[in-house]
This record gives sequence, C-alpha cells and structure tokens, in this order.
Amino acid sequence: MSTLPHLDTKVLIATDSFKGSATSAKAAELIAQGVQRICPQAHVRCVPIADGGEGTVDALLATRGGERRTLQVEGPLGGQIDVSYGVLSDGSAVMEAASAAGIALSSCCEEDALQASSFGLGQMILDALDRGVGRIYLGLGGTGTSDGGAGLAQALGARVLALDGSEVTRGLVGLRDAVRIDLSGLDFRLKVTEIVLLTDVTNPLYGLDGAIHVYGPQKGLPQDKLGIFDSWMVRYAHAMMESVGKDKSRMHGAGAAGGLGFCLAALCGATPKRGIEEVLDAIDFDHMLRGVDLLITGEGRMDAQTASGKAPVGIARRARSRGIPVIAVVGSRADDLGAVWGQGIDLVIPALTEPMTLEQACARTVTSLPLAGETAMRAFMLGYH
Repeated sequence: MSTLPHLDTKVLIATDSFKGSATSAKAAELIAQGVQRICPQAHVRCVPIADGGEGTVDALLATRGGERRTLQVEGPLGGQIDVSYGVLSDGSAVMEAASAAGIALSSCCEEDALQASSFGLGQMILDALDRGVGRIYLGLGGTGTSDGGAGLAQALGARVLALDGSEVTRGLVGLRDAVRIDLSGLDFRLKVTEIVLLTDVTNPLYGLDGAIHVYGPQKGLPQDKLGIFDSWMVRYAHAMMESVGKDKSRMHGAGAAGGLGFCLAALCGATPKRGIEEVLDAIDFDHMLRGVDLLITGEGRMDAQTASGKAPVGIARRARSRGIPVIAVVGSRADDLGAVWGQGIDLVIPALTEPMTLEQACARTVTSLPLAGETAMRAFMLGYH
C-alpha cells in the first residue's frame, strides 16, 4: 500500500536559467507548478540561482534584497547603451560583465572582435564606487570583448600608451601598439574596494590555452590569425607587469572574459572565485537546505561541462553532503553524463519528450517544465511505497 509524503514535505527548487526560454526564477516557478499538482500539501520554495553568468544580478537581489541601478555607458563598439547592476542591502554591488560588454552586443565578426572594448564596464564600476560600495561581485560570463580589460582600465583612469606617448585605440586592436600603462590617474578607490570575480574559467591570459586561442573564435576572431592577436596580448601583459610590478598573466582565471580577470587582478588584487560557490555563499544557501526533503535543480542543457563548475552540480554537492536527494530537470541532456553522476545528482529528467526545433522547445517551456516537475515529484514519491 502506498502513502504520500508527509504533510510538511519541503521541496527546494533552485535552477539555473534555461537560456532563450526561461529565467532562473521563471523556470523554478514552472517546475513548482508541476510539483504542487502532484503533492499540493508540499511546502515549495523557489530560489533563483546563477553561477556568475546571466541572472546573477537577479539571483542576488531576490535573495539578499536591494535595488537595481540603471545608467548609460559606452557600448563595446561605441555609442551609448543602457545597463544596470544591483546594489544589495548590505551596500555591496553585483554586476554582470555581459551587461556592458556582452557577446550579444557584437555581430561576432573579425572587425567587431578587434574593436570591442570593455570601457563601459569600467564606467559601471566607477558608478558603483561613486555610490560608496565596499564590495563588488562581478560575473564574468558571456562577454564579447578580448581587450585584456584595457578599456575597463582606461575608464578607471589608466592610460594605455603607444611608443609615441599617445593613447592606443580601444579594443584588442589597440594592444598591438601598447608599450606602457600609466596608472598615475587610476581611481584610488579601487585599492580599498573588494572585487570578487565570479567565473568557472581557469585559463591563463595568453598562450594556446589563453583567452585568444580558446575563446577568440567564438567572438569572431579568425583561426589563422590567433597567433598574431595572442602576441598583442603578450605585449600588453608585459606593459602591465612593468607598471604594477607583478605578473598576473598565468593566474588561474586571468583569461576569463577576454582578460578582464587579468586586468582586475593586476590593478586591485581581485581574485577569480568559483562563481556558483560564491553565489551560494552570498545567499546563505546552506541555511536554505535545512529541513529540505527534496532538491530540484536544472539548466537548459546538461552535459560534461556541467561537472566543471556549473550551477546544478554546485547546488547538488551541497545537498548531497546533507543527505538530500537531488533531481535535475533539464531542457536536454547528453547521452553520456558520466562526469555528472557522483556529483550529487540522483536523477536527470529531460523536459522534452519528442524531437523538435530549438524554437519549438522554447515556445513549449510553459508546458514542458511543469510536466517535468510532475515527473520529478512522482519519482520522489516512489520512495514512499
């Protein structure tokens, strides 16, 4: 004879966004609908989650409280664009680099990839400094720039100089001429502001495993010129080392976001942190797990990359340490999830039940995710038979 879960069953739903179809908060809400169809008496809590990429600002504002600050900055290819970041209730700020320097703001052709600048992100940081923040959480995912953070440094008062003493052109193309970096005008407040870099990237700044060779092609840099562009990054790194007296180019994460990790580490000692771990700590996720009977996580696609620092695995590891079963609802999954099993995820449920185009899948999110939530809850209830 079967019995239902006890009346105070607690279900925590914490998923990453399903890119192109649902934000983290919306995905959790849809899955919760399915859970409560099967078990109306369950106590369901939805928590928006991100790992330093899309949705990081929303996740921290939703759980920590605060306000969203909107301003205009220079876009990666010039002109003015609207951006926003969060100012949390404790006075910290949270930003997504992609807001001002995102790959979505570029056509991903060679010309754009060479010219794209992180200057606007520097303006965002400057605005936060003007508001007196003491800590900045900066998500480095989804950028379209490869300028080593030179544009950001320029916005904050540094001067990247050519041999004749003139300032170089913005973007990666300007690094070709960079021989000296003048930090005399760098905003002094950077030295007393903690900047936490949220990323799962461990690549160094340059070399075959650096920012240009690994991430340049997806931003529009042609394969046959990567060696040339990488030599420009080497030149820039040497100029920065001469100015700050230390070499951060081989640091884990230096190559994140086209070299933004390197730049901020060199200028103010910022250190890259595993994005999901920092976010979970910032929202006190461990406290949220107390008394939870089932954790449902998820993302748009689960594959081998999920195991290397993505949100679902970071979440699942913490649940596993407390003996909480974990079910992942995903848009789609790889055939081989060997790298994921053993990380705390007990079951993976694809939301799609038949072949379809990406556009069709996104359009059906409002029905497919609740159905997957139903399946997840039924699977959990098997333990009560």
